[in-house]
Amino acid sequence: MAERYVATEHPRPETACQSLDHTLCQGSTDSDRKTISEDEFRKLVSSLGFEMTPKDQSDYFALIQEMEDEVLDVDDLPEYVDPVLVPSDADPLSSRKYYAPEKKDNPFNAWSHRFELKDSKAVATGILAGRTVALKDTVSVAGIPLTLGTEPYNLSKDTPYPIPTVDAPVVTRIIESGGVIAGTGTCEYYCMSGLSDTSATGPVNNPWLPGYSSGGSSSGCGVLTALKFVKAWREKRGIPVGDLGEGVDLAIGGDQGGSIRLPAAYCGIYGLKPTHGLVPYTGIGALHPIADHVGPMAGSLSDTALLLSAIAGYDGLDPRASPNTPLRANVPAYHELLDNAIADKKSRGEWSPTTAGRGLRVGVLKEALELPDMDPQVLEVVRNAAQKFERLGATVVDVSIPLHRKGGSIWTACMRGSVAEIFLDSKAPDLPSYTSTSVLPATLDQAWYDKVNIASPMVVTAVLGSAYLSNTERFPQRYRNKALMHAVQLRAAYDKALTEQVDVLLLPVTPSVAPPHHTRPDFGVLDMYRFNLGVSGNTGPFNVSGHPALAMPGGWGTASDSSKGKLPVGIQIVGKHNDEAGVLLAGSILEVAGLGLDDE
Repeated sequence: MAERYVATEHPRPETACQSLDHTLCQGSTDSDRKTISEDEFRKLVSSLGFEMTPKDQSDYFALIQEMEDEVLDVDDLPEYVDPVLVPSDADPLSSRKYYAPEKKDNPFNAWSHRFELKDSKAVATGILAGRTVALKDTVSVAGIPLTLGTEPYNLSKDTPYPIPTVDAPVVTRIIESGGVIAGTGTCEYYCMSGLSDTSATGPVNNPWLPGYSSGGSSSGCGVLTALKFVKAWREKRGIPVGDLGEGVDLAIGGDQGGSIRLPAAYCGIYGLKPTHGLVPYTGIGALHPIADHVGPMAGSLSDTALLLSAIAGYDGLDPRASPNTPLRANVPAYHELLDNAIADKKSRGEWSPTTAGRGLRVGVLKEALELPDMDPQVLEVVRNAAQKFERLGATVVDVSIPLHRKGGSIWTACMRGSVAEIFLDSKAPDLPSYTSTSVLPATLDQAWYDKVNIASPMVVTAVLGSAYLSNTERFPQRYRNKALMHAVQLRAAYDKALTEQVDVLLLPVTPSVAPPHHTRPDFGVLDMYRFNLGVSGNTGPFNVSGHPALAMPGGWGTASDSSKGKLPVGIQIVGKHNDEAGVLLAGSILEVAGLGLDDE
């Protein structure tokens, strides 16, 4: 077994200094820190095209010095960690041991680090009752390395991977609910890929067919959640199982453009991107606040609802929350809502293959079927799902939302001008929030480019795009302001259809069956970029609109090398804001006609 490393224990913080790292409680003490000089100030004035009288220049220089003093004064304060983020006494830092599993114990490259966090009392009483959980390797866990799918030099200068001193709220909530956190799952390089071939540790393989993509960027979590299902599916059919390694019951994925739903679809499991802000994103590596979502991945709809119940609710810190986000104490028990809705239908004799869909209005999103490069096999799976809904008694209609075609462009225009400073530099949202200072910005130079150009052209493109689109001489703020208006328009377009015409939308998750891996330099920059990010045309729009979107198994498609067999194809169900219960019920209704992967 690989060597185990022990987290460093620090005293539990007092109210005056809520930091796990006592060194941070000393404040900043950089004796070499430079302050602005008169010459630097004159250059600043000149760069703005201003001319000043000597007296005005002297006064403005004094004002800038005062501003600088206040900024540095705050920087000298002890770092504050909200009590919400302090690790629980039930699993103190001193008990936290981790290791990077060896290849023989990690055959799909799905694990990043292994460890175990639990509250023994909660395991016996909590709603998760000992279920094992993997976390995407963007989630802060005190004492455990954070990789963001990249190399240490991108995150911590000359030291190994940064080790957070806080637990993200989703971590604490899982432990409090009786879950057993078993480790972190591999994710893609800075999460900038919809496929699974960019992680610094190598490609993450599809659990059904190694050598093929598992989807990204929550690639490891998709695989680890699928392993038990793959094993059971093969055993039921008398098919050799093979060496799958150890998986988990549940996982926490992150989704900025489809990164929960894409691996769920390619791996044949369930993944829910909740309503924006329903699950707190605090303590998790961000791509952009407008699109950041975190949510459950599971082997069944009931388990998806269960994990959502455990992690949802405003944490008092996350600015992504809305006025409709429930406080933690008011979070619905989604698993009970689902059970009760099914029980109600059963009591009325409406839970059969011909009646379960009564009262449900399903809209097949026309534009989602018409995106470029849609595989006919994927379209067939979605149409078969629509026909199943009809046979179940649901009303199924075609719905046209023309702005859906522009959803990807709206996503780009809202985010690309500032995305690099968020995922590279850990820039916090411009509202009160908590963003860790333990991740240091990468040094962008020729050496960085030479490495990252091979590892992930998507990251280089993000840096170039942010540098170009943030040039306000060429792209004044009105460009992004207008994009945000159209994000509101996109949300309103979906809302109109989901209010006036249907209860849920039905559409593909991916444009294709999982493709085989491709890596640089076998693929050129342009091909690699389009290959990895060209799969999100039907997922990204719902990140900027904020609607809950569920990926679930819909059927099968043939692998590109047909001699190697078949791979899962997912379908997507989208509902009204904060109607996760309705989305989960729609998925459950569909499964009355049989599980998506039962059809062979």
